[in-house]
Amino acid sequence: MRELILSVLYSLSCSLRTRIRLHLEIIALRHQLGVLQRKVPGRSRLKMTDRWLWVALSRFWSDWRSSLVIVKPGTVVAWHRKGFRLYWTWKSRQRIGRPKINTEVREIIQKMSRANPLWGAPRIHGELLKLGLDVSQTTVAKYMVRSPRPPSQSWRTFLDNHISQLVSVDFFTVPTVWFEVLFVFVVLAHDRRRVLHFNVTDHPTAAWTAQQILEAFPFETVPKYLLRDRDAIYGHVLQQQIEAMGIVEVLGAPRSPWQRAYVERIIGSIRRDCLDHMITLDESSLRRILRRYFDYYNESRTHLSLDKDAPVPRPAHAVGRIVAIPQVGGLHHRYERRAA
Repeated sequence: MRELILSVLYSLSCSLRTRIRLHLEIIALRHQLGVLQRKVPGRSRLKMTDRWLWVALSRFWSDWRSSLVIVKPGTVVAWHRKGFRLYWTWKSRQRIGRPKINTEVREIIQKMSRANPLWGAPRIHGELLKLGLDVSQTTVAKYMVRSPRPPSQSWRTFLDNHISQLVSVDFFTVPTVWFEVLFVFVVLAHDRRRVLHFNVTDHPTAAWTAQQILEAFPFETVPKYLLRDRDAIYGHVLQQQIEAMGIVEVLGAPRSPWQRAYVERIIGSIRRDCLDHMITLDESSLRRILRRYFDYYNESRTHLSLDKDAPVPRPAHAVGRIVAIPQVGGLHHRYERRAA
């Protein structure tokens, strides 16, 4: 009795598998017929749903190759592998681990590494900790900007580090009302565009110029480098004085005033802001005019290169009544706030 039941069940299962295979074959053939009947000029008749159908049939039907006509069996296998890669690509995106670094933190790391090419990951990591940004040093090393060349400071940094040791000197002429020519000697510090010394003479000599250098740099204020042109006024006496003071002369090329741009710029400012609007009588008159102008220039006049500040820094006031203080005989004014 038991053997009879098993025989019947086996027959039923065989019949059922045969019918399933038959229906799968019918589905496959009808699908291929439908694909061939499509009218899609210039493009493939197969859609993504067609590919997924054949991938599914290949997984659950062993005889799928016998009914396949429109493509090769290897093509279906390639579809299956592509779907497998896409699935694991999607799966890998749902990774579990440390959270992503904030975009703002990444930008700060990159900005620090660009501005400080001599810094490594430990230095930048230390600065971030001082800013309250808790990231690992490995993360800092990952997002640092890599330079193809060895680390080096920029020319801007190099100039900023040496500009306090640079001064420029130059002469310019001023005609008087009596048609005489006066010579003005100017000494300019590069770091704050500040006029350190000036004097006026009608007969400049090397000895006179050397004395002006002594008066401009008393005690421990001697600069490292002095920039000047190749004018014949600077004679051997001046060169000896400069060498005795431990100053290195830097001579500009002939007919190249742009190499001493700072001092040339201040001479232009003196003319535009002051002398073009004045009549000079004599040495004492010119010396008095320039003294008032340089007081205004050093203490009141704002400069673009100094972030709109004066060579001698001016405090900002936000409270009080605004008053105008005449300077250079009323040619210019300084504005301040004073308590009412």
